[in-house]
Amino acid sequence: MRLLLVNPNMTVAMTDSMAAIARQVAGDRAEIVPVTAPRGFPYIASRAEAQIAGGITLEMIAENLQGIDAVIVAAFGDPGLAGAREIFDLPVVGMAEASVLSAAMLGDRFSIVTFSPVMSRWYSDCVMATGLGARFTGVRTPAGHAADVLAAREAQRADLVALARAAALEDGADVVILGGAPLAGLAPEIAGEVPAIVLDPIATATAQALTLASLRAGFASRACKPIAKPSVGLSPALSQIIATGAV
Repeated sequence: MRLLLVNPNMTVAMTDSMAAIARQVAGDRAEIVPVTAPRGFPYIASRAEAQIAGGITLEMIAENLQGIDAVIVAAFGDPGLAGAREIFDLPVVGMAEASVLSAAMLGDRFSIVTFSPVMSRWYSDCVMATGLGARFTGVRTPAGHAADVLAAREAQRADLVALARAAALEDGADVVILGGAPLAGLAPEIAGEVPAIVLDPIATATAQALTLASLRAGFASRACKPIAKPSVGLSPALSQIIATGAV
Protein backbone atom coordinates (compact mmCIF):
# COMPACT_ATOMS: atom_id res chain seq x y z
CA MET A 1 0.00 0.00 0.00
CA ARG A 2 1.20 3.55 -0.80
CA LEU A 3 -0.09 6.71 0.89
CA LEU A 4 0.52 10.11 -0.71
CA LEU A 5 1.20 12.74 1.97
CA VAL A 6 0.58 16.16 0.40
CA ASN A 7 1.81 19.19 2.35
CA PRO A 8 0.16 22.34 0.91
CA ASN A 9 2.69 24.41 2.91
CA MET A 10 6.02 25.12 1.21
CA THR A 11 8.20 24.17 4.20
CA VAL A 12 10.11 20.96 3.49
CA ALA A 13 11.12 20.52 7.14
CA MET A 14 7.44 20.44 8.06
CA THR A 15 6.82 17.77 5.42
CA ASP A 16 9.72 15.71 6.74
CA SER A 17 8.42 15.90 10.31
CA MET A 18 4.90 14.84 9.34
CA ALA A 19 6.17 12.07 7.04
CA ALA A 20 8.23 10.65 9.91
CA ILE A 21 5.12 10.51 12.12
CA ALA A 22 3.11 8.93 9.31
CA ARG A 23 5.78 6.27 8.84
CA GLN A 24 5.70 5.44 12.55
CA VAL A 25 1.93 4.92 12.35
CA ALA A 26 1.99 2.98 9.08
CA GLY A 27 4.92 0.75 9.97
CA ASP A 28 5.31 -1.95 7.34
CA ARG A 29 1.69 -1.65 6.22
CA ALA A 30 2.27 1.22 3.80
CA GLU A 31 4.90 3.32 2.07
CA ILE A 32 4.57 7.06 2.77
CA VAL A 33 5.18 9.25 -0.29
CA PRO A 34 5.65 12.89 0.83
CA VAL A 35 5.22 15.90 -1.46
CA THR A 36 5.72 19.59 -0.56
CA ALA A 37 3.95 22.52 -2.24
CA PRO A 38 6.15 24.14 -4.91
CA ARG A 39 4.52 27.54 -4.44
CA GLY A 40 2.12 29.34 -2.12
CA PHE A 41 3.00 29.99 1.53
CA PRO A 42 5.65 28.78 3.99
CA TYR A 43 2.73 27.92 6.28
CA ILE A 44 -1.03 28.35 5.85
CA ALA A 45 -2.59 30.45 8.61
CA SER A 46 -5.96 31.71 7.36
CA ARG A 47 -9.04 30.73 5.41
CA ALA A 48 -7.92 32.95 2.51
CA GLU A 49 -4.56 31.21 2.33
CA ALA A 50 -6.29 27.84 2.55
CA GLN A 51 -8.46 28.71 -0.46
CA ILE A 52 -5.34 29.48 -2.50
CA ALA A 53 -3.55 26.38 -1.24
CA GLY A 54 -6.55 24.19 -2.08
CA GLY A 55 -5.97 24.52 -5.81
CA ILE A 56 -2.28 23.77 -5.35
CA THR A 57 -3.24 20.69 -3.34
CA LEU A 58 -5.36 19.38 -6.24
CA GLU A 59 -2.47 19.87 -8.64
CA MET A 60 -0.02 18.05 -6.36
CA ILE A 61 -2.38 15.10 -6.00
CA ALA A 62 -2.99 14.91 -9.75
CA GLU A 63 0.74 14.94 -10.47
CA ASN A 64 1.58 12.14 -8.01
CA LEU A 65 -1.27 9.63 -8.29
CA GLN A 66 0.63 6.76 -9.88
CA GLY A 67 0.40 3.68 -7.65
CA ILE A 68 -1.23 5.58 -4.76
CA ASP A 69 -3.93 3.94 -2.61
CA ALA A 70 -4.98 6.95 -0.48
CA VAL A 71 -4.10 10.61 0.01
CA ILE A 72 -3.43 12.58 3.20
CA VAL A 73 -3.88 16.36 2.99
CA ALA A 74 -1.22 17.30 5.52
CA ALA A 75 -2.36 20.74 6.66
CA PHE A 76 -4.78 21.39 9.50
CA GLY A 77 -7.82 23.06 7.95
CA ASP A 78 -7.78 20.55 5.07
CA PRO A 79 -7.19 22.82 2.02
CA GLY A 80 -8.76 21.33 -1.09
CA LEU A 81 -10.22 18.30 0.71
CA ALA A 82 -13.81 18.53 -0.58
CA GLY A 83 -12.68 19.21 -4.14
CA ALA A 84 -10.18 16.36 -4.07
CA ARG A 85 -12.89 13.94 -3.05
CA GLU A 86 -14.99 15.03 -6.02
CA ILE A 87 -12.42 14.39 -8.71
CA PHE A 88 -10.09 11.64 -7.46
CA ASP A 89 -11.23 8.02 -7.26
CA LEU A 90 -9.49 7.05 -4.03
CA PRO A 91 -9.75 7.93 -0.32
CA VAL A 92 -8.63 11.46 0.54
CA VAL A 93 -8.19 12.23 4.25
CA GLY A 94 -7.66 15.63 5.88
CA MET A 95 -5.83 16.21 9.16
CA ALA A 96 -8.54 18.37 10.75
CA GLU A 97 -11.49 16.17 9.81
CA ALA A 98 -9.62 12.98 10.73
CA SER A 99 -8.65 14.30 14.16
CA VAL A 100 -12.18 15.51 14.91
CA LEU A 101 -13.78 12.22 13.88
CA SER A 102 -11.18 10.27 15.85
CA ALA A 103 -11.72 12.48 18.90
CA ALA A 104 -15.46 11.77 18.75
CA MET A 105 -14.69 8.05 18.87
CA LEU A 106 -12.35 8.41 21.85
CA GLY A 107 -14.41 10.65 24.15
CA ASP A 108 -17.64 12.59 24.61
CA ARG A 109 -16.19 16.09 24.27
CA PHE A 110 -13.12 17.44 22.54
CA SER A 111 -11.13 20.64 22.19
CA ILE A 112 -8.53 22.07 19.82
CA VAL A 113 -5.36 23.71 21.09
CA THR A 114 -3.24 25.61 18.58
CA PHE A 115 -0.37 28.07 18.45
CA SER A 116 -2.03 31.31 17.25
CA PRO A 117 -5.31 33.15 17.93
CA VAL A 118 -5.72 33.91 14.23
CA MET A 119 -6.63 30.24 13.67
CA SER A 120 -9.60 30.13 16.06
CA ARG A 121 -12.52 30.89 13.75
CA TRP A 122 -11.14 28.85 10.88
CA TYR A 123 -10.54 25.80 13.04
CA SER A 124 -13.99 26.16 14.60
CA ASP A 125 -15.45 26.18 11.08
CA CYS A 126 -13.63 22.91 10.37
CA VAL A 127 -15.31 21.30 13.37
CA MET A 128 -18.76 22.59 12.42
CA ALA A 129 -18.34 21.13 8.93
CA THR A 130 -18.10 17.66 10.47
CA GLY A 131 -21.49 18.01 12.18
CA LEU A 132 -19.93 17.43 15.61
CA GLY A 133 -20.17 20.99 16.92
CA ALA A 134 -22.35 19.97 19.89
CA ARG A 135 -19.43 17.95 21.29
CA PHE A 136 -16.82 20.65 20.71
CA THR A 137 -15.61 22.71 23.69
CA GLY A 138 -13.81 25.30 21.57
CA VAL A 139 -10.36 26.41 20.46
CA ARG A 140 -7.76 27.50 22.98
CA THR A 141 -4.71 29.51 21.89
CA PRO A 142 -1.97 31.66 23.38
CA ALA A 143 -2.62 35.41 23.45
CA GLY A 144 -0.23 35.79 20.49
CA HIS A 145 1.91 33.66 18.24
CA ALA A 146 5.64 33.08 18.31
CA ALA A 147 7.87 35.29 16.20
CA ASP A 148 8.80 32.18 14.22
CA VAL A 149 5.60 30.19 13.82
CA LEU A 150 7.54 27.23 12.47
CA ALA A 151 9.28 26.99 15.85
CA ALA A 152 6.02 27.16 17.84
CA ARG A 153 6.34 23.57 19.06
CA GLU A 154 9.42 24.44 21.12
CA ALA A 155 8.91 28.16 21.74
CA GLN A 156 5.34 27.83 23.04
CA ARG A 157 5.50 24.38 24.58
CA ALA A 158 4.74 25.52 28.15
CA ASP A 159 1.80 27.62 26.97
CA LEU A 160 0.44 24.77 24.86
CA VAL A 161 0.60 22.35 27.79
CA ALA A 162 -1.19 24.88 30.01
CA LEU A 163 -3.87 25.40 27.36
CA ALA A 164 -4.37 21.65 26.91
CA ARG A 165 -4.72 21.22 30.67
CA ALA A 166 -7.25 24.05 30.81
CA ALA A 167 -9.23 22.48 27.96
CA ALA A 168 -9.46 19.26 29.97
CA LEU A 169 -9.94 20.64 33.50
CA GLU A 170 -11.98 23.77 32.80
CA ASP A 171 -13.79 23.00 29.54
CA GLY A 172 -14.40 19.31 30.22
CA ALA A 173 -12.67 18.00 27.09
CA ASP A 174 -11.96 14.26 27.12
CA VAL A 175 -9.77 14.66 24.04
CA VAL A 176 -7.45 17.53 23.07
CA ILE A 177 -6.40 17.93 19.43
CA LEU A 178 -3.13 19.78 18.80
CA GLY A 179 -4.04 21.70 15.64
CA GLY A 180 -1.51 22.94 13.11
CA ALA A 181 1.29 21.28 11.16
CA PRO A 182 4.02 23.10 13.17
CA LEU A 183 2.87 21.12 16.23
CA ALA A 184 3.31 17.72 14.57
CA GLY A 185 4.85 15.23 16.97
CA LEU A 186 4.15 17.21 20.14
CA ALA A 187 1.13 15.17 21.27
CA PRO A 188 2.98 12.08 22.54
CA GLU A 189 5.59 14.28 24.21
CA ILE A 190 3.08 16.13 26.41
CA ALA A 191 0.46 13.39 26.85
CA GLY A 192 1.65 12.64 30.38
CA GLU A 193 1.16 16.28 31.40
CA VAL A 194 -2.46 16.56 30.25
CA PRO A 195 -5.43 14.84 31.98
CA ALA A 196 -7.05 13.98 28.63
CA ILE A 197 -6.25 12.06 25.47
CA VAL A 198 -3.96 14.21 23.29
CA LEU A 199 -4.19 13.65 19.53
CA ASP A 200 -1.68 14.36 16.79
CA PRO A 201 -3.69 15.10 13.61
CA ILE A 202 -1.15 13.62 11.19
CA ALA A 203 -1.20 10.37 13.17
CA THR A 204 -5.00 10.21 13.07
CA ALA A 205 -5.07 11.07 9.35
CA THR A 206 -2.57 8.32 8.58
CA ALA A 207 -4.51 5.76 10.60
CA GLN A 208 -7.75 6.66 8.84
CA ALA A 209 -6.11 6.63 5.40
CA LEU A 210 -4.84 3.11 6.07
CA THR A 211 -8.31 1.99 7.11
CA LEU A 212 -10.15 3.58 4.19
CA ALA A 213 -7.66 2.26 1.65
CA SER A 214 -8.13 -1.26 3.00
CA LEU A 215 -11.92 -1.05 2.41
CA ARG A 216 -11.43 -0.98 -1.37
CA ALA A 217 -14.55 1.16 -1.83
CA GLY A 218 -15.95 1.65 -5.33
CA PHE A 219 -15.17 5.32 -5.85
CA ALA A 220 -15.49 5.25 -9.62
CA SER A 221 -19.19 4.38 -9.34
CA ARG A 222 -20.11 7.63 -7.58
CA ALA A 223 -22.88 9.62 -9.24
CA CYS A 224 -21.62 13.07 -8.14
CA LYS A 225 -18.58 13.33 -10.41
CA PRO A 226 -18.14 16.85 -11.88
CA ILE A 227 -18.96 17.41 -15.54
CA ALA A 228 -15.89 17.02 -17.75
CA LYS A 229 -14.72 20.32 -19.25
CA PRO A 230 -11.66 22.05 -20.66
CA SER A 231 -9.59 24.42 -18.51
CA VAL A 232 -6.87 27.03 -18.92
CA GLY A 233 -3.78 27.60 -16.79
CA LEU A 234 -3.93 24.47 -14.63
CA SER A 235 -1.16 21.90 -14.40
CA PRO A 236 -1.33 19.40 -17.28
CA ALA A 237 -2.11 16.47 -14.97
CA LEU A 238 -5.02 18.24 -13.25
CA SER A 239 -6.29 19.70 -16.51
CA GLN A 240 -6.45 16.22 -18.05
CA ILE A 241 -8.37 14.78 -15.12
CA ILE A 242 -10.90 17.61 -15.22
CA ALA A 243 -11.21 17.32 -19.02
CA THR A 244 -12.00 13.60 -18.89
CA GLY A 245 -13.94 13.51 -15.63
CA ALA A 246 -11.86 10.55 -14.44
CA VAL A 247 -8.48 9.81 -12.88
